[in-house]
Amino acid sequence: MPLRTNTSLEEIARLLRESSSFAVLSHYRPDGDAIGSSLAVALALKKLGKSVRVLNEDPVPETLKFLPGSEMIEQPGDAVNVDVAIAVDCATRERLGAKCLAALAGAKQWINIDHHRSNEDYGDRHFIDSDAPATGEIVFNLLTAAGLPLDVEIGSNLYVAISTDTGSFQYQGTTARTYEIGAALIRLGVDISTLARDTYENHPMRRIELLRGLLNTMEVTHGGRVASWGLTTELASSVGMKPEDAEGLIDTMRSIQGVVVAAAFEELPGTDGKIRLSLRSKDPRIDVGRVCAIFGGGGHPLAAGARLRGPLSEAKARVFQALDEALSPSQT
Repeated sequence: MPLRTNTSLEEIARLLRESSSFAVLSHYRPDGDAIGSSLAVALALKKLGKSVRVLNEDPVPETLKFLPGSEMIEQPGDAVNVDVAIAVDCATRERLGAKCLAALAGAKQWINIDHHRSNEDYGDRHFIDSDAPATGEIVFNLLTAAGLPLDVEIGSNLYVAISTDTGSFQYQGTTARTYEIGAALIRLGVDISTLARDTYENHPMRRIELLRGLLNTMEVTHGGRVASWGLTTELASSVGMKPEDAEGLIDTMRSIQGVVVAAAFEELPGTDGKIRLSLRSKDPRIDVGRVCAIFGGGGHPLAAGARLRGPLSEAKARVFQALDEALSPSQT
């Protein structure tokens, strides 16, 4: 069921107008949709004259600091007492982060706005639309349906949120409505040329060094249908990697002719040997969300992730076994 909700966008808007203080947050290791959606909601609330805090377990990625309002995002410390906590683009409460959850333990009400099929429907009110290709699209619908503030700064955040989660309006799930929203944001005055340059053409050199190291570890298996690589803590340290540097690199493997599933394995420091798994599929018949669900993760049919126990070689073996089944003729 694409739309799962116990509320409506109009009811959420009413709550936003009637409440006084808010915290907006998203998942740790935030991407463009997480940051853009968070900031769009926060900026709209500020224009309504509300008290707003924007939290994230991790700092704003270096590559997204150009977004209007990014300086508002803070890492949690002491208790944050608010009327309403709004979680955007986060499928599970756990992915909001332990520090954020502790800081917001006293929030009177929680709203959960997301587009992940694997969302756990947490919160007092949830609005989950898995047909939306990005949470930014849902936030746009919220703001426009209820006549909430929407200006160039808010629109810039929404454009980057939608663009990054749709692969620049290319991925499956991108619809005519998605392009209509893009057009509406352009009419609003959003400078998409500058945003595209800042989003996609402004990477630090260490990211290129990281990609070079990862390509040296790449394997192509399953008869040429699966490409994978392993990001070790040693490689991460050698290039001075920051968490956001690996964002999107997996698409290099997915772009290989004949490959239908790309798999990235990353050793996570300070987690007792945990491995971060990212899977991408370019065949709608290969649902990597279901594969990741086997390991307690989730996401979308064509893009999903999970965390597994290590070591890396054993994690890879378990995932490859699951992919054996997903790629078998009886499944496709």
